[in-house]
Amino acid sequence: MAHIETILGQICSTRKYTESLLDGLTPEEWFRMPTEGVTHIAWQVGHISLAEYYLALKRIRGKRPEDGALVSEELVALFGKGSTPQAESDVYPSPDEIRQMFDGVHRQAVEEIGNLQDAILDESTDPPHPMFSTKLGALRFCPQHEMLHAGQIGLLRRLLGNKPLR
Repeated sequence: MAHIETILGQICSTRKYTESLLDGLTPEEWFRMPTEGVTHIAWQVGHISLAEYYLALKRIRGKRPEDGALVSEELVALFGKGSTPQAESDVYPSPDEIRQMFDGVHRQAVEEIGNLQDAILDESTDPPHPMFSTKLGALRFCPQHEMLHAGQIGLLRRLLGNKPLR
């Protein structure tokens, strides 16, 4: 279980950092774009949610019928790879709804990863990805991908006038 425990620790510590960046933000700040065509915090959080679903759940055990309760096709269109953040907040769910997806996907991922055996980690993932080819690679990439977007959230916080975290 050494790989699983290490990966789970990285995923959870990265999530704690991302959550700290979200603390204290107003609903308006979730959708503010400091300049046209950039991004906003709501898109970043939605995108992290979908990425965690795809990296830590779907690529590991495949899609399940109950996954629709975690992520819908509408949310994939709004936050998925290749989507473009829109300035109009009314096209998105509320920050609370986005946060529910963020938290729900994470809870499910932590539960399922905790039940994995190291023996499956060398299995290939489907579909192929340019950053990894195995389930171990998908799980390792999950906190790396989240940290990249956490950095963007941190920058957005600063551009919106928030003080840096200590």
